[in-house]
Amino acid sequence: MKAVVYEKPFSVTVREVEDPQIQHPNDVIVRVTSSAICGSDLHMYEGRTAAEPGIVFGHENLGIIEEVGNGVTSLSQGDRVVMPFNVACGFCKNCLAGKTGFCLTVNPGFAGGAYGYVAMGPYLGGQAERVRVPYADFNCLKLPPGEEHENDFVLLADIFPTGYHGCELAQVKPGESVVVFGAGPVGLMAAYSALLRGAAKVFSVDRVPERLAKAEEIGAIPIDFTKGDPAEQIKEQTDGEGTDKGVDAVGYQAQSHKDPGQEEPAIVLNQLIQTVRPTGMLGVPGLYVPSDPGAPDEQAKHGQLLVAIGKMFEKGLAMGTGQCNVKLYNRQLRDLIIAGRAKPSFVVSNEVPLEEAPDAYQKFDKRIEGYTKVVLRPGHALAA
Repeated sequence: MKAVVYEKPFSVTVREVEDPQIQHPNDVIVRVTSSAICGSDLHMYEGRTAAEPGIVFGHENLGIIEEVGNGVTSLSQGDRVVMPFNVACGFCKNCLAGKTGFCLTVNPGFAGGAYGYVAMGPYLGGQAERVRVPYADFNCLKLPPGEEHENDFVLLADIFPTGYHGCELAQVKPGESVVVFGAGPVGLMAAYSALLRGAAKVFSVDRVPERLAKAEEIGAIPIDFTKGDPAEQIKEQTDGEGTDKGVDAVGYQAQSHKDPGQEEPAIVLNQLIQTVRPTGMLGVPGLYVPSDPGAPDEQAKHGQLLVAIGKMFEKGLAMGTGQCNVKLYNRQLRDLIIAGRAKPSFVVSNEVPLEEAPDAYQKFDKRIEGYTKVVLRPGHALAA
């Protein structure tokens, strides 16, 4: 089959790899109809992780079941399904507690597994014509048959639940004010989720005009950090108080607000501490890593950031962190889509054949205008 394969920093290719096989009775093989490129993929693409050449990318996957292991009980050939980016067993201590992003079974020695991602287990990604899904009864979410809501449903694999998770970590409640740093796909989903949860006022902080315009379209208040300290801009609009809650949808490759283009890994965390009012809460779904070979300083290379913990303590702020436990949210978010209450596909900017993935990666990585969220379509799926 054809798949998107990592070659070296800033280079992926589409080439033939071995077809996935049923390896366990609980497996299914899914013919991929949609697989999105994620901002997290760019960390590997840019050489900012320990990813080795040859890894097949892709953890946002949707498709049709082609083969079913003889131990699978709730799924059938022909079912349309979307898979959480988390590979999880469903029966370990963390899975039973709903913490499927930290499964203790699927990646021995590490809490958590994922498709097509460095250090997250031996699971090939779905930016390919087919993907193997282990523990399929648990990991597959059934969708209505057909092609309706394709671009909405593929976002259930990661960014819609992850944006919602940021709001859950911050415990966003109706009537509250919220700031979301970052208006990329996850940031837009976090702002959208805050509004779905009934937030009265949502601020979206970024520097890319196209992203800020998209945030404004959904009802958020755009804050361009190149035009002044975002904390001060927001306090001016909240009677000097700041927001009730805050979400970091940027992570460790945050850009300096004084010198855009220069990385400042802790800036978003410190800006949140300044922006959120005393006793507020911070949700941090933005990715931070224990090792970053491309970091701007020696401490950051080891995941050690200079965060204003004294100010955080003084203000009595609480913070929740960690990758999204997609299974906690994807069924309910699916049903919001089906009911017409949510349409997250507003972030999708491009749908391209799998063969055009190298060009799409390059443009997405450079933030070329018009490349907000890219969905890949394997050619055979388009023809099916």
